[in-house]
Amino acid sequence: MNARVAPLPTTLRLALLMALLLAGCVSAPERPETLRQALFGLGAVAAERVLAAPALPSPKTNQVLLLATPEVDPSLGIDQARLRESLTRALLGAPGGPQVLNWSDAMSEGGGDNQWRLESRLDAEGPRLTLSDRDLLPYRLTLALRRPGSEEALWTTDISGALDASAL
Repeated sequence: MNARVAPLPTTLRLALLMALLLAGCVSAPERPETLRQALFGLGAVAAERVLAAPALPSPKTNQVLLLATPEVDPSLGIDQARLRESLTRALLGAPGGPQVLNWSDAMSEGGGDNQWRLESRLDAEGPRLTLSDRDLLPYRLTLALRRPGSEEALWTTDISGALDASAL
């Protein structure tokens, strides 16, 4: 005896496919969300420091910060683009804050009086610290404001702390 199964209508097949795709998206959260949360506080503290820098004239809304690609110690396991995104979001989210653009080599010459290049470097500041419930990664974030086309730092600051390794 041959049993024949009728094909499913196209709309039903499409609905089943969409349900499977959505179930896969819900069941496996992506790692970047956790990383974004781990770097959120660091970006906020960095933005506060930059906006309080005496070298940066007021009003801040008339200033343009050109963010250079951050230098990141590979032992921390943090992507340069994620750190840059965290800094950008924090600076853009500050009330009365400056305009923010990604800096490139094409911007190295000249620039207006209202342009500032923000450089950042994230270094490991010691070995991983193992606690009973998590590991911490000590870090030092160095920020420097320069004028485009100049290597002289008009302002620098260091921020030290520790990131929860499980959030990375």
